[in-house]
Amino acid sequence: MSDIIHLLPDSIANQIAAGEVIQRPASVVKELVENAIDAGANNIQVNIKDAGKTLIQVVDDGKGMSETDARMAFERHATSKISTAEDLFSLHTMGFRGEALASIAAVAHIELRTRLRGSELGTCITIAGSDVQDVEPDACNEGSIFSVKNLFFNVPARRKFLKSNETEFRNIINEFERIALVNPQVALSLNHNETEIFNLPVSGLRQRIINVYGKALNQKLLSLDAQSSLATISGFVGRPDSAKKRGALQFFFVNGRFMKHPYFHKAIMQAYEQLIPAGEMPNYFIYFTLDPASIDVNIHPTKTEIKFENEQPIWQILMAATREALAKSSAIPSIDFDVEDAIDIPVYTPTKETPTYKAPNVQVNSNYNPFETSSSSYKKPEFDWAQLYKGFESERASVQTEPQVFNDLPANGAEEMSASDTFFTEVTNPCYQYKGRYIVTSLKSGLVLIDQHRAHVRILFDQYMTNLSQQKGASQQVLFPEIIEFTTSEATVLPSLMDDLHAIGFDLSNLGSDNYAINGLPSGLENVDSLALLRDIVSQALEIGSNVQEEIRKTIALSLAKAAAIRSGKTLSTEEMDHLIASLFSCSESNLTPDGKTIISVLTDDELEKRFK
Repeated sequence: MSDIIHLLPDSIANQIAAGEVIQRPASVVKELVENAIDAGANNIQVNIKDAGKTLIQVVDDGKGMSETDARMAFERHATSKISTAEDLFSLHTMGFRGEALASIAAVAHIELRTRLRGSELGTCITIAGSDVQDVEPDACNEGSIFSVKNLFFNVPARRKFLKSNETEFRNIINEFERIALVNPQVALSLNHNETEIFNLPVSGLRQRIINVYGKALNQKLLSLDAQSSLATISGFVGRPDSAKKRGALQFFFVNGRFMKHPYFHKAIMQAYEQLIPAGEMPNYFIYFTLDPASIDVNIHPTKTEIKFENEQPIWQILMAATREALAKSSAIPSIDFDVEDAIDIPVYTPTKETPTYKAPNVQVNSNYNPFETSSSSYKKPEFDWAQLYKGFESERASVQTEPQVFNDLPANGAEEMSASDTFFTEVTNPCYQYKGRYIVTSLKSGLVLIDQHRAHVRILFDQYMTNLSQQKGASQQVLFPEIIEFTTSEATVLPSLMDDLHAIGFDLSNLGSDNYAINGLPSGLENVDSLALLRDIVSQALEIGSNVQEEIRKTIALSLAKAAAIRSGKTLSTEEMDHLIASLFSCSESNLTPDGKTIISVLTDDELEKRFK
């Protein structure tokens, strides 16, 4: 029997390794920019074409490489960052495994132009699918220029499963922002299809955050600082009133490296307990500095999951530091009875100069008798009180006998109603509103309770979906347009939403620099916070992906419906309740809201009888 185990060729092994390290164009950007930072670059420029599918170019002014180093850099496990196994536990650089460049070279065409500092001449290397095509001298600037073209050209299955350009470029922006937030000492710029997206100069940490996410964030950040023998924790947390349900900016960094850490996230959330509504998330930018020997960054190929040696005590320090930051900013209310600058209340001390006041004289007519009708000077006003109640009884009788129209429900309220099950019937029993939230009425099937807010959400959702499908929606122009500033990530998804937003009644104009003016709103939303509503729509679109058009439309319609629907606690007239019930039962689905919440609950006659046995 012949042997069946054999070594894979280097080209195939490199492609397998590339599948772990290079998942999408954003992975290439991350690896190349981090290498430039490790090389001591002060200025880094990233140029992208077609969301990185055609070109990813990173230009830096770092220390560069010699010809030998440039050729060795593309070999597997070739690195200048570590020499022994012990170095893995004392890492001060971003890249260290020597797999990134080899993995990129295995699945793309690469051109590297580099010149060592102090050298008169540089080197140009071209590689295609791990094969070195050419090596020649080059008169380039000091530093390095990496050009990665035609990513996954030799792995068509990988290229086929790349997302749309909008999605892939949004992932590039996310990686770029993470690197920018932790390296304010480096000037960074990003260009996409020859359009400048970011131009971030060298700055302080707070200014870098503002440069990335907009100046509106400046007033919402609270400084955080905690020193201990285990770790130094610094950064910023958001004010409680800036928390939002989705799209919150939440970042952890350890020793200059971005990480995801659900356990530490819980510490932040516990510090905000009872300060923000349930379901909302605060912004935070937290930076940990600690001994590299106390963490392990080599447990995941993307190095975003990090293991800590002292997780629990650091958790407690983080929560305490966050609470202290909130307390110092008066985000946590407190009462201080020992106020030194209290206002002095003067004590009354009569003096000679103190003026004296006389009580006013009240003149009373002692001859006035309110019960005397014969007095010529005082006469009771004549008023026929019977006129006040004229027609009252007749109107009351007409209201009680006027028939009201409702749909009947099947005996089992949990069953869905089809069109054939829905019919109108006249009932003489009026409907009632309970605690400003539920509408209660009696139908053939029993006692029916309807959540008025959810019912209105279902009605409006169907109306907005119809408007979107028919590309028609009434718009109400606003007198004073509001300006909304989006982050760069949010701005990338907005063009794919513009047609649907316009179809439903939004009138937006692009002011440049990711700023938009809201000139008009869908009719019925005049009293709604338009800025928060638009941010909610864009955030949901970011979560589900802009290339799922039908889901985007449902997201827009549901967000508008929830914003415009009547609220719990609003008192409704009988006519309003009648109209709401009739509109609800004319919907294709009346039992559930679009997001699956119960609208109608039926208490059958049999259930009522059981309660009184």
